[in-house]
Parts: sequence; C-alpha cells; structure tokens
Amino acid sequence: MRRGGAHRAVLPAPTPVRVARTIRDLLIVVVAALALSFLLKQVLVQTFSIPSGSMAQTLEEGDRVLVSKLAPGPLAVHRGDIVVFKDPGEWLSPPPAANRSIVGEVWHAFLQGVGLAPPDDDQFLIKRVIGMGGDTVECQVAGAGQAGALSVNGEVLSEPYLAEGAMPCTEQLSVTVPDGAVWVMGDNRQGSMDSRYHRGGESDGAVDMDLVVGVAKVRLAPFTKLSRLALLRNPGATFVDVPHPGLAEL
Repeated sequence: MRRGGAHRAVLPAPTPVRVARTIRDLLIVVVAALALSFLLKQVLVQTFSIPSGSMAQTLEEGDRVLVSKLAPGPLAVHRGDIVVFKDPGEWLSPPPAANRSIVGEVWHAFLQGVGLAPPDDDQFLIKRVIGMGGDTVECQVAGAGQAGALSVNGEVLSEPYLAEGAMPCTEQLSVTVPDGAVWVMGDNRQGSMDSRYHRGGESDGAVDMDLVVGVAKVRLAPFTKLSRLALLRNPGATFVDVPHPGLAEL
C-alpha cells in the first residue's frame, strides 16, 4: 500500500553505452590530470627531498622543498637564492643500483615523467648562491683552519642563515665566477662539499646556469612536523651592499 502517494524512483539499469561513456569520461579526467601534472613539473614547480645536512639549519635531512622552475628563465637567479642543480660531474658518488624489476623501473620512470613520483634526488644538489657570473668571491684567513671573512666583490658578508657554530670560511680563496655560472656554498659551511672543493677546470668550482633546475621557495613538511613548513626567503640584506662586478676596484 502506498503512503501519501509517494513514488519510489527507479534507476535505469546500466547499459553498455552508459558504461562505455563512464569509462571514457574517467579516462579523459585521468589523462587531463596527468597532462596537467606533467606541465607543472616541466614548466612551473617540482619537489625535491634533502638528502644531507649540508644546508642545515635552513634545510634538514629529510625535509622536502618546492622548487620554482621559472628561474632561471622568465625570472632571474639572485645571490642568496637556494638553488637545486644537476650534478656538474663527480660532485656526488655514483648512486646505488635501484632494486626494481624491469616493469617496476618503467613504471617508476613513467611516474617521474608526469611528476607523480619524486626525482632521483641522488642526481641533484641543493646549495645557496653566493656569487653570480663576474663576481669575485674571496676568503682571507690568518692561518689554516681558522675562521675567515667571506666577501663578494670586496664586500664582507654577514650571513645570518649559517648553521649554528659554522664559520663563513676556513680556506684561503679568491675566484672569479665565469659568466653564465654561479658560485654555490652550503649553509652548514664546514659540512658541505660545495664549489670550494671542486676547483680546477674551466668552471673552477662554479656551476653552469644550464644545470640549475630552479630556486627553492617553500620548505614542505609532513603533518607530524608542521613546524618545519616555511617560505624560503632570499636574504637580500646580506647582499644589498655588494657592488656590481668591477665597480669595487673603481
């Protein structure tokens, strides 16, 4: 017996046409999402994990960073920026072989390509830009192992981002950065194998700008460490008085 004249709606049974349309719509959504992810990874942003303590305390081992790929490119790289770059050659030890099957390797490469899996971080490094092309980076020390003052184009730097207890430099140094390259150093200065330790050759320790992937803008954090979430701001005050290359001698 019906109550109040209410009618129960009867859903039509699914037909092969409706099922096909549903599958088609799902595939369109998935393909569009993958295409958007690929576009973001290739053009706009990418995430990287921090494999060591060379950038402590700004970045700790296990942190993740969101990197803008608009610089270098539409935007410029500046002194003080934290940059991710590809290994210029023998800065890193050969990575251990991944324990994946052929199918697993192909699937992992596909996920990396569309930005759904992180890159192989053992192929990349992250450091802070101290000198740009044409800059002269110098360190004057009184004796071996003693703390020295780091300067760019004759201007001594005050570096608030250095790790607690880190000294600006401890080795005598004077190098002019080649055009189209950057001189990079870690914030944990005595725990970073950076430009200082790869002297020699045409670049003399500098990193070619073509190897720079982008500039780190955000320090990401898991829900268990939300206090680590922060913007990575350029310490402009540290470099504001650095003269243009060549003007220091005028």
